[in-house]
Amino acid sequence: MPVVTIQPSGKTIEVSIGTTLLAAVMKAGEAIANKCQGKAECGACHIFVLDGRKSVSRTTPAENAKLDSIVGVGSKSRLACQVIVGEEDVTLELLSFASGR
Repeated sequence: MPVVTIQPSGKTIEVSIGTTLLAAVMKAGEAIANKCQGKAECGACHIFVLDGRKSVSRTTPAENAKLDSIVGVGSKSRLACQVIVGEEDVTLELLSFASGR
């Protein structure tokens, strides 16, 4: 089973292939904003995928459209609700404004 590492806390959690990063973060007990129930409409769950990007799902048109409207987006930006874990481990960074810190 792939392992998701959540930065900056360093928490790790094993997840099943096909789990979204939003579900993994919530299961790990980390705070992450999510207002649209995983529909890629709000952009509140914006994260950076640091490692394992080749193993996760590709960006959808809906996710791309929302990311285009968010300030602070970079090449590692994704919406946690849209990222589906593949076979490899993933490291992500929670952004402080999205996690309520």
